Amino acid sequence: MSTISHQTHTLTSGAEDRLDLLLIDDDPSDVLMVEKMLAGTGLDIQITVAGDLSTARRRLTRRTQCIIVDLSTPGIDRLDGLRHVLAMSGPAAVVVLTGLNDAHLGVRAVAAGAEDYLVKQEVDGPLLARAVRYAIERKRAEETERRLVEARILGRENARLERGLLPVPLIDDPALRHHTRYRPGRRRALLGGDFYDTVQTEGGAVHLMIGDVCGHGPDEAALGVQLRMAWRTLVLAGHSGEQLLGTLDTVLGHERRSEEIFTTLCMITIAPSRRTARMHLAGHPAPLLFRDLPGDGGGEVTALPEYAHGPALGLVPGAEWPTTEIDLGESWGLMLYTDGLIEGRVGPGSARLGTDGLVELARGARGRGATGRSLIDELVTEVERLNGDALTDDLAVLLLSRQAGLS
Repeated sequence: MSTISHQTHTLTSGAEDRLDLLLIDDDPSDVLMVEKMLAGTGLDIQITVAGDLSTARRRLTRRTQCIIVDLSTPGIDRLDGLRHVLAMSGPAAVVVLTGLNDAHLGVRAVAAGAEDYLVKQEVDGPLLARAVRYAIERKRAEETERRLVEARILGRENARLERGLLPVPLIDDPALRHHTRYRPGRRRALLGGDFYDTVQTEGGAVHLMIGDVCGHGPDEAALGVQLRMAWRTLVLAGHSGEQLLGTLDTVLGHERRSEEIFTTLCMITIAPSRRTARMHLAGHPAPLLFRDLPGDGGGEVTALPEYAHGPALGLVPGAEWPTTEIDLGESWGLMLYTDGLIEGRVGPGSARLGTDGLVELARGARGRGATGRSLIDELVTEVERLNGDALTDDLAVLLLSRQAGLS
């Protein structure tokens, strides 16, 4: 066979969406035969021709939907060469061309992973066009099934991860309701750098915390888990307030992989009376406070004051974190969140949502009667809608609420 250079031919009828094919064949007569057969099918087709495997690699693009390969092409070397084609094909379907005496090879090619095979001496235009379309659809169906399987596996892994690494709140007060939402920003990630926890200690105080390790990746996720476990251990050992934050700052200094890594954190301790609380902010966004007021349908929604705050952990040696006293009232809700919830934009090119924007969204959601988990879900959905796309940063939300009269 004489070798031909790669080239592109468009066979256009405009009747359907264009099909992009890559034909790997070094025989000009076979190439011409394929072009003529497809030209009479009424399909809109672009054919890119490659006379060898190395050229095919260069000519393959993300638009390529089907690769038609002659197993007698130099460099293909029958089934071994086909495996190279399959390895580089990605989402493109692969259809094998074979001679009449090689029909059994075609069957073996399908077993190896090709979508279909065609015997040159028995194929005509309609058969070739139908085989190409069916091969593309089969490949799409296989890809869809693969993604569904991956999603199911990922779902099971996420559930297992949540059971093993995400905390179970230690609360025995029946008047308290605890809701959370957690989502890593990285695609296919099981855990991000955000973390949270809630613990009720002897005497009745309830401690809740949310934090955010800067950066994205498995190292940051692991560091978040370490800090969360250290926080729970310290709380159960009786530590609280600025002393606890100082110890966490030391833990971070020892465990981080780089001195540039820091962590923002919000920590609240609710008194046994459930009417007051103490808050410490370490470079973290201020939580939202929901209070039910007589005669006010949605109640009051405000951001807690952030004038008394200290730096993020890991930034300033010997830092101080002042205390903010909070009056909760009888019935209330506290929503702690990481900045992934407020850094989305309000429309393309607009300013970021920010805490004030989140307060307005929360007031609207409460006015529509959203509470608990539905309140969190509605806020996340609305933030993503305003952003015009899914949020890319890690996201964690913790909502603890009390309904007066329950005990």
